[in-house]
Amino acid sequence: MKKTLYIVLIFLLAFYTNTAQEKGKKYNIRTIAFYNLENLFDTINDINKNDEASPMMELKSNRSKVYWDKIDKLGSVIAQIGIDKANTSPAIIGVSEVENINVLEDLVKSKHLVKKRYGIIHYDSPDKRGIDVALLYQKRYFKPIHHEAFNPNIYRNNRKVYTRDQLLVSGYLDDELIHVIVNHWPSRSGGEAKSRPLREKAAYQNTKIIAQIREKDPNAKILTMGDFNDDPINSSFKKVLKTKSRKKDVGINDIYNPYEDLHRRGFNTLGYRDNINLFDMILISSPLLDKGEKDFSSYKMFKAMIFNKRFLTTRKGQFKGYPYRSFSYGGYTGGYSDHYPVYMYLIKEKK
Repeated sequence: MKKTLYIVLIFLLAFYTNTAQEKGKKYNIRTIAFYNLENLFDTINDINKNDEASPMMELKSNRSKVYWDKIDKLGSVIAQIGIDKANTSPAIIGVSEVENINVLEDLVKSKHLVKKRYGIIHYDSPDKRGIDVALLYQKRYFKPIHHEAFNPNIYRNNRKVYTRDQLLVSGYLDDELIHVIVNHWPSRSGGEAKSRPLREKAAYQNTKIIAQIREKDPNAKILTMGDFNDDPINSSFKKVLKTKSRKKDVGINDIYNPYEDLHRRGFNTLGYRDNINLFDMILISSPLLDKGEKDFSSYKMFKAMIFNKRFLTTRKGQFKGYPYRSFSYGGYTGGYSDHYPVYMYLIKEKK
């Protein structure tokens, strides 16, 4: 009798376990991120750039030690972004404020990232200081098929503004075609109002890239990311890109900005001169948006966040509460970056 009951219990346990597995859905989770690396320059003077003005070159001593410490710190941060849900570092991460391909190669070969086998897509931009944007990607998850750099062709008083290119990379995230635009729009040097038209023109360049993508695929999955040097409510987003902050308002040709809600709730990605701003964002086109139908048969955004861990925040002094920066007043602080990374999860039901 006891033996019979034992067999019945084993059978019932197996039945309910299998039933639960059938009802429970499993998902692929991929992290998409962006990180301003705060003046990631090497220690070699490039006579073709104004890199002498970089914080790295302004150091009077220990440049090599500082450089490798910064590489190590940035690698450690990237390795942690999204790991709690995706169990790995970002499948794709856009970066800004990098000097050249060499610093990126050092970064992906750091002890924290070398096993991830990151690929690099980078172009030298016309920026006067020699800072560029780039895209890093885990080769096992993302397969690029096309990339190009777009010069925003911005002029002020009939003079060209030599700013960063906008990098477009198209490729397959697992088996789905996506398009990523990496940005670093003109700064607020000279004041927000005076420099506003420059960022509006950069936003207009984004609209042209998006239109070019949609000519071939009206339902393209597009992510535009970067340090935009504007908040989500500024005119570059609301009037030029015409971004939407509520899912129900997003039409097929609209761009959704999940960071507008975070900005409204008081979140930030940097602080400067007592101003708190959310300049770093990832925006998405409508086909990547789940509007409540819970259809994850293809990749959709699950959640957008700011990677603002405690160790990335300054704990004392005049910059208390700001991101723990690397450089200040001509010296090395031992920090990470003056921006927090931003990231989102894309999820898809496993077949």
